[in-house]
Amino acid sequence: MNTKKVLIGGIVGGIAYFLMGWLIYGVLLMDFMTSNSTAGVMKTQDQFIWSALVVSNLIYGLLMSYVINAVGHITSSGKGAITAATTGLLVVAGYDLGMYATSNVSTMNVVLADIAAVTVMSFIAGAIIVMVSNKIK
Repeated sequence: MNTKKVLIGGIVGGIAYFLMGWLIYGVLLMDFMTSNSTAGVMKTQDQFIWSALVVSNLIYGLLMSYVINAVGHITSSGKGAITAATTGLLVVAGYDLGMYATSNVSTMNVVLADIAAVTVMSFIAGAIIVMVSNKIK
């Protein structure tokens, strides 16, 4: 496995996650997520811990880049997108359903919306990661 490809793909993937997260959660789903979550759970943007959010997105990017590169021989954006979408779906579904089962943080509607959002974000990030990785020697 090429460590340079994993790191550069991960950073670019993390940036893609951050930007898509802003669009999907910060614009498209903000009202839905707020109205379907337990009162007081969602922070306003001025309360965000931005450093943790940036690191979180970089970790997702690195995870997807690692998986794509570990599987090996993924050189098409389509295969990278499907691999990342599948990984994202499994990771977020496992986490969200566990939280739903053991806490009062959100509703099943939020869980389903989050699973869909992360799957879409992972699909796009996976395609981007493969495009970038293909350019690295």
